[in-house]
Amino acid sequence: MKAIAYHHSLPITDDNALLDIELPKPVASGRDLLVEVKAISVNPVDTKVRKNRAPKEGLPEVLGWDAAGVVAAVGPDVTLFKVGDKVWYAGAINRPGSNSEFQLVDERIVGHMPASLDFAPAAALPLTAITAWELLFERLQVSRNHDAPAKSLLVIGAAGGVGSILVQLARQLTGLTIIGTASRPETADWVRELGAHHVIDHSAPLAGEIKRLGLPPVDYVISLNQTDRHFDQIVELIAPQGKFALIDDPEQIDVRKLKGKSVSLHWELMFTRSLFQTPDMIKQHELLDELARLVDAGIIKTTVAERFGKIDATNLKRAHALLESNSAKGKIVLQGF
Repeated sequence: MKAIAYHHSLPITDDNALLDIELPKPVASGRDLLVEVKAISVNPVDTKVRKNRAPKEGLPEVLGWDAAGVVAAVGPDVTLFKVGDKVWYAGAINRPGSNSEFQLVDERIVGHMPASLDFAPAAALPLTAITAWELLFERLQVSRNHDAPAKSLLVIGAAGGVGSILVQLARQLTGLTIIGTASRPETADWVRELGAHHVIDHSAPLAGEIKRLGLPPVDYVISLNQTDRHFDQIVELIAPQGKFALIDDPEQIDVRKLKGKSVSLHWELMFTRSLFQTPDMIKQHELLDELARLVDAGIIKTTVAERFGKIDATNLKRAHALLESNSAKGKIVLQGF
């Protein structure tokens, strides 16, 4: 089968950073599905792994943690899917990724694809939606009751992949007042279109931006990138007894600064359940199925911003380069081999 992989961790400008290769087609066992991959999207985690994880000797590393496709075969213990089902998922970070024609994935982290979407727009959502959902409703335990006491949420990096779905989920499923950050007119417009009540500029001091709008201290803060750069501002603007969550890997931050306001700290990694085979691993299947219903009902929309053509090394290198520039909005998708 066709796949895109790397043998050495290299800068994306290197000709060998990602390569078109051939690999044996895998065989489904246990609770695994064998999925024929139809479309993928690219996330910052792809670039981080490429730069920091060296492949095992003689084994090419296949990246990719977002896919939509069709079930081609099922393991003997599978109960949730059948051959021919259209599915979407983000996969597991400790298994070969979706940058290949066929991929094995545990059924407990797979959802039924929205009937209203084609493969490419569907592939844009799983990783970011799982991350956003777990941030809001599991880490921060935000109420899904629109009539709950009014509270506010600041999303730092709201125009990116996770931010684009997080703003939608918060606007559509909660009663939160949503403040998104963006630094360019086109990304600010994107964040407003997705549902943010206010947009502020994260190239300026955030606490000052909050005060400029006349807003009170923020109850919930979610930082999606450059947390180390914004941390002191977060400490200043967050409300006493507020909740702070992040997903990136900042340089050292002094979490003791949160003590004075009794602020709780929450880290989110959507791969935790699959990495540790947690007893509640099936919650990601349930989450993706619920998200599909929200998409089909027109409540949540896909976050595709760029279509980079077919799935090959050349186009994937373009996608990695754009993500590494920190100027992307929404999601980058590729479709077909």
